[in-house]
Amino acid sequence: MNTTSAARPAGEGHVVLVVNAGSSSIKCSVYRVIDDPQAEEGARALFGAGGQIEGIGVAPRVVAHMADGRLIVDETFPVSQVDDHDAAFRLLRLVLAVGLRDTPPVAIGHRVVHGGARYADAVLIDDAVLAELESLTPLAPLHQPHNLAAIRAVRAAAPGLVQVACFDTAFHAGNGILAQLFALPYGYYGDGIRRYGFHGLSYEYIARKLSSVAPELARGRVIVAHLGNGASLCAMHAGKSVETTMGLTALDGLPMGTRCGMLDAGAVLWMMARGMNREEIEHLLYQESGLKGLSGISSDMRELLASESEQAKLAVEFFCYRIAQDVGKLAVSLGGLDALVFTGGIGEHAAPVRAAVCARLGPLVGIEIDDGANDANRQRLDAHGSRVPVFAIPTDEEAMIALHTARILRATQRA
Repeated sequence: MNTTSAARPAGEGHVVLVVNAGSSSIKCSVYRVIDDPQAEEGARALFGAGGQIEGIGVAPRVVAHMADGRLIVDETFPVSQVDDHDAAFRLLRLVLAVGLRDTPPVAIGHRVVHGGARYADAVLIDDAVLAELESLTPLAPLHQPHNLAAIRAVRAAAPGLVQVACFDTAFHAGNGILAQLFALPYGYYGDGIRRYGFHGLSYEYIARKLSSVAPELARGRVIVAHLGNGASLCAMHAGKSVETTMGLTALDGLPMGTRCGMLDAGAVLWMMARGMNREEIEHLLYQESGLKGLSGISSDMRELLASESEQAKLAVEFFCYRIAQDVGKLAVSLGGLDALVFTGGIGEHAAPVRAAVCARLGPLVGIEIDDGANDANRQRLDAHGSRVPVFAIPTDEEAMIALHTARILRATQRA
């Protein structure tokens, strides 16, 4: 991959590659970032270029498109060829080089789940940053290793390319101390045992988008529900995070696809007393709990909504019950509620979940949903007369990564 900027017409902006590495996948999206940082959109997907590789180490499949949207490849590879993230990125890089030969990226932005107490903003990656992020792996064992593996793979393939880490925790870094504390001896707070919050790139995008969709509401008290395989809520005032449901790790708060959400710490002590070791407990809490554990069927909300199983129905009901409860809790932190926004895969598409959450909130905050708008997945969901407006807004974490990456790139060029 060429590590130098290709000539580009004035005002067209930088081309950056955004990498989002999961436990068994790497997704790459290409963005052209407008040079004017005040532009309303700021970053938009470039052509149809991009690609992803899924099933790393199991059944690797690569799908990628050229800059004009034409398919480059849709192929499954032997596991022996793509057995880890380093091999996956090398393959994806070769494929994308075809689609991006005329518009090589000048930088790569990575989603990194945990930034700890130090990183309150995106940062240029160097050896010291990489080492510090490695030390945070125990706080994000499902995500951090794969985020860092992608960074190392890029370093090996294109050592001169600018790389930027963009953190899911950064949006919540300005939360007040009451929102960060645990009721442990205070010294633990200084050691970094505090509530960080996650999904910050998604919340940052929604705050930005809502300011154009409904500017007056965006300046007020808004709760955003990011609902997907990972799920959390964020209370925002004037577009800034005030409180969130996740804490030290991405286990806390709402029940999720396979994660338990809020749990009495005594349950972990009980498991230890029963002889379970750390690895067994970690596996249970991160991979066998949540919707999957409660339903005994699946972590996929679509399957649960389609199921006639009583356990599946219970899992969905519990999920919606907890969301509504935590909306009430966050409304207290805000001193009221001016708007509710759903986002994420479930939040954007699962009308029954939105309806069930809003039905529970109706008596408390006066939300009334328009069934037709909700079933059609429209942007505005509240019925006439609802005291609180309700929205479903698709998120774009990759766009935020592109914007942060371009900003860091501009700063390095000025230096």
